Amino acid sequence: MPKIIHEPACGQGHISEELKRHGYNVVSSDLYDHGYGKSGIDFLKSEDKADCFLTNPPYKFALEFVNKLIENLNPNGISIMYLKIQFLEGKARNLFFKKYPPKYVYVNSSRQMCAKNGDFKNFNSKLLCYAWYMWYKDFYGDTLVRWID
Repeated sequence: MPKIIHEPACGQGHISEELKRHGYNVVSSDLYDHGYGKSGIDFLKSEDKADCFLTNPPYKFALEFVNKLIENLNPNGISIMYLKIQFLEGKARNLFFKKYPPKYVYVNSSRQMCAKNGDFKNFNSKLLCYAWYMWYKDFYGDTLVRWID
């Protein structure tokens, strides 16, 4: 895993801080000012390249984010997205997966605590299943599904 990770939808920095805690250098940005990272950066319009992108994007823009992440990856780069398991569904995403299959999908075997904009007090939910999707630049093959205990 590259030592510098770009987090283009950093929100309040929950993922960025966890990555830093594990020794990674993190470049954090977001379209909106959530009090963390550089705000006003519209990643979907960005041309910034990186060896690694890791984010939990706004779900309504998840497919657009993944497309942009893969497009902006440097050779041998990795794109990692934290998304609902339902991201695997849908005709548009089916076409996308045929063009850009993830190398791995890591499914959480237990429900994860997730909250809109980090607001665990008002938007706390364990109703959905989440997974980590990993795309490697120029990978074309069968996706491996693994489970996180």
